[in-house]
Amino acid sequence: MSDVLQNTTALVTGASSGIGAATAIRLAAEGATVALVARRRDRLTDLASTIEAAGGRAVVIEADVSDAAAAEAAVSEAVDRMGRLDILVNNAGIMLLGPALQASVEEWDRMLSVNVSGVLAITHAALPHLVRAAEDSPRGIADIVTISSTAGRVARPGSSVYNLTKFGVNAFSEALRQELVTQRVRVGVIEPGTVDTELVTHNAAPIREAAERQVSSIESLRPDDIADAVSYMVTRPPRAAVNEILIRAAEQTW
Repeated sequence: MSDVLQNTTALVTGASSGIGAATAIRLAAEGATVALVARRRDRLTDLASTIEAAGGRAVVIEADVSDAAAAEAAVSEAVDRMGRLDILVNNAGIMLLGPALQASVEEWDRMLSVNVSGVLAITHAALPHLVRAAEDSPRGIADIVTISSTAGRVARPGSSVYNLTKFGVNAFSEALRQELVTQRVRVGVIEPGTVDTELVTHNAAPIREAAERQVSSIESLRPDDIADAVSYMVTRPPRAAVNEILIRAAEQTW
């Protein structure tokens, strides 16, 4: 345990697995009280037990962030239970791949709902609390970190709408960064390359198998690698704002 984030609180979306779970564990280890937000309550409960067994503090909030009302309620519940909100980590996301010609519009809508609308809804609800936290926190700062992707930098065949969502959150984050500078709310994006998570498993078998073959010859990043990057961003002194981190697997070329 560390005390670098002592007396702060954080909300992590998509906390039930992968990058979200690793990030929640890391922030709790740094001293923050962490609100765990996702749809799978059983996994959140297990994660909260893990955090508490290590001496940390966590609250479980079951919510689907793609539902604007649920996202707003999740932020309100987090603030009610933790007393404040200093750090928001937008991690919930879905990646559904395949050629546009054969794509399902329903799948496109799902990606837009989670990857874009979910980020917007949670961020909008959290902003007033983050601004207040920056005003009265001993740190003198608050943080928004959004997990984007290398797909927010480079468009590739078969991922057109996923690219759209990640390019979009990058642009949103940069505009928001400029708006919030005077309110002392730092805004950053982390753009992971290939990470060993369940993200690709939401695809149909042929696409999933092709994606797995593509990365079979390299050592993928681990969720802890991305949690390290989140921790680095939010633990900088108030004079420093790290607005973007691009982190690829060492052998990744794309």
